[in-house]
Amino acid sequence: MTPAAGGGGRADAGVLPGSRDSPSRRDSPGRRDSPGSQVPPASPLAARLTAFVRTLRGHGIRIGPAETVDAAAVLAVLGLADRERIREGLAAALLRADRQRAVFDTAFELYFPLGVGELAGTRGAPAADRDDLRDRLARALAANDAAALTRLAGEAVDLLGRYGSPGADGWSAHQTLDRLRPQTLLARILAAQRAGGEGGAGGGSGLGSGSGAGADSAGRGGAGSGAGSGGFTDRLDADEIRRRIEDFRKRVGSEARRRVAERRGAELIAERGIAPSADQVDFLVASREQLVELRRTVQPLARKLATRLAARRRRAARGSIDIRRTLRRSLSTGGVPLRPAYRRHRPARPEIVLLCDVSGSVAGFANFTMLLVQAMRDQFSKVRVYAFVNRVDEVTDLVTTGEADPVELGRRIATEATVSGWHGSSDYGTALGEFAERHLDAVGPRTSVIVLGDARTNGFDPNAAALRRVAARARRVHWLNPESPSQWSTGDSAAHVYAEIVDMHACRNARRLGELVTRLLPV
Repeated sequence: MTPAAGGGGRADAGVLPGSRDSPSRRDSPGRRDSPGSQVPPASPLAARLTAFVRTLRGHGIRIGPAETVDAAAVLAVLGLADRERIREGLAAALLRADRQRAVFDTAFELYFPLGVGELAGTRGAPAADRDDLRDRLARALAANDAAALTRLAGEAVDLLGRYGSPGADGWSAHQTLDRLRPQTLLARILAAQRAGGEGGAGGGSGLGSGSGAGADSAGRGGAGSGAGSGGFTDRLDADEIRRRIEDFRKRVGSEARRRVAERRGAELIAERGIAPSADQVDFLVASREQLVELRRTVQPLARKLATRLAARRRRAARGSIDIRRTLRRSLSTGGVPLRPAYRRHRPARPEIVLLCDVSGSVAGFANFTMLLVQAMRDQFSKVRVYAFVNRVDEVTDLVTTGEADPVELGRRIATEATVSGWHGSSDYGTALGEFAERHLDAVGPRTSVIVLGDARTNGFDPNAAALRRVAARARRVHWLNPESPSQWSTGDSAAHVYAEIVDMHACRNARRLGELVTRLLPV
């Protein structure tokens, strides 16, 4: 394998062509640095760095010219000998939030790969079948041998991941893992660990290399604690093996992407093969795991938005200039009004009413937004939350007392609130009509109503008159729609009808939601 940006160690790492230590630049004849000489072309390393930064920007990570210059300085200071130092140095220069690290690491593997071509550890290795590969993988997982796991990932992609015909072939991580099935090795490794006992050659000693005292206690668990196969230490060992298996799966994915990127270009694979960060996942297609990841962003995002709203409130409290107080202050500066005085007004904090469609795929969007606004409740004098499918029920207590988990919140609303009638399809017309008849007293002149939903009525009457009654009574009404504007007038969508009455905004992911909350919520 030819090292691309330095290997795992410093001794056998290569140097990128065009880098400041490259012989092509260090020993090139006739090279002059005088001001009148021709400017040399940009180095391949600089082009690679800028392409890397461009990819991160394309995935929503905000990086300016200053951060890019800092990243170049990091490469100049650290050199190209230690790849992991380069990774951490570039992350420190380019990233601003922990949630961006997954995107960064995947892109880093494409633009600063471990090597080019066939892995050095697999070159010349004897041919292996799937069973032999699984046996060696089980031993490497038990021993937590990172070098062996990297080598085995390359062998697995070589043996099991190739697809297509010559000239149009590639490598698939999904196909590799589906044929290798590393998750089924868990029971084998744990059985070997139990059979090995204290100091045995099974999983007990292997776990010790990665989990320290946990593995040591696992070795004593059978005889000393009597925990058995279902004991606490066995569960710890199982969790550790699952973590190592998941790490191996990521190594297989990185190896497959690296090989495909060599053939088709890193930028193309970066555009299609990097999963977006949690705050950029569309609410309508978010999986359960992605919703769990979004749950972790609720409190940090709420604190950030609360700070912005507080700043807006301070600015809004400053009114017009008070001429009398300004002139009085100017007496101390010789009549020059250096410190103007303003008429301050302290408006009452607004009230928020959320009206949320919790049916189908829209439920994830509505549940996340409910939790976010509830986390910001200190910024408002009152927050009331109503949920509906085709009937409306207040769920403020469920949102307040429930855990910050969108999935769990959706389950509680479905089981404890009356949000459906004789059918389970969303009916915006009936729900808006019921809200206008039964709950309109929750809306007043200081109330901002936020409607969350895709406005798809399933062919029922949209009942625009009910929304007009709500809009006439409220301070303002905003509708957040998780669908793209190009779909607002397709099929059974009544978005164009409601958009004529209230302001409708596209809100497809958590980042866009944060921007809208900051801009639209009253102060």
